[in-house]
Amino acid sequence: MHYWLVMPAAGAGRRFGSAKQYAPMGRSTVLETSLRPFLDDALCRGVALVLAADDPQRERLARALGDRVMLVDGGSERGQSVCNGLQALASHAGEEDWVLVHDAARPTLSAGDLARLLREGAEDAVGALLATPVADTIKRAAAIDPASAEARCDATVSREGLWLAQTPQMFRYGPLRQALERAMREGRTPTDEAQAMEWQGQLARLVASQDQNIKVTRQSDLALAESILRQRTSG
Repeated sequence: MHYWLVMPAAGAGRRFGSAKQYAPMGRSTVLETSLRPFLDDALCRGVALVLAADDPQRERLARALGDRVMLVDGGSERGQSVCNGLQALASHAGEEDWVLVHDAARPTLSAGDLARLLREGAEDAVGALLATPVADTIKRAAAIDPASAEARCDATVSREGLWLAQTPQMFRYGPLRQALERAMREGRTPTDEAQAMEWQGQLARLVASQDQNIKVTRQSDLALAESILRQRTSG
């Protein structure tokens, strides 16, 4: 099998305080580290990297990443950015080709988890996503004064059957593009690709990640991601 990759990276990184995808990681950046498992994989035919139209890193990335990666203008929401990436692949990908969507801010995806997702996803009629079963006790916060930073428990929510969704998420090109484009037409904003597919009655397989696959959201996450990668390299 082979697959294509769409990587949405047009966000502003408000919680991080800057464009987190360009935070330095060793001699590289978060974004380029997140791309590496796919660029190292012979099964990956090509990449649609979706950036803000005014991204100052565009020229540098075009030189550094080469012809295998096409740079695409993003949208105001993740779903629109992924749609733009899929549209850019239209002359390359077939309707039944597999497409993976991976967050630019997940730089610790392991080769083992990627291989596991590809293997199990290829066996599924719909597709698959990496995810982790919820292990902690879940609390719902009570409604409080929006001006206050205080939060209090309102209820304990059963964690049975709950998973934390990650990326990559893996679907056939045609159905995924149709699902996202329909969501856009209807004014709906999916939080991930699996939700857009759910709205079409297509339920993806959950593949449990075996390795740490964290998302860099805050500054403290960056140090953790670097530590994870150092441990893998030294191990």
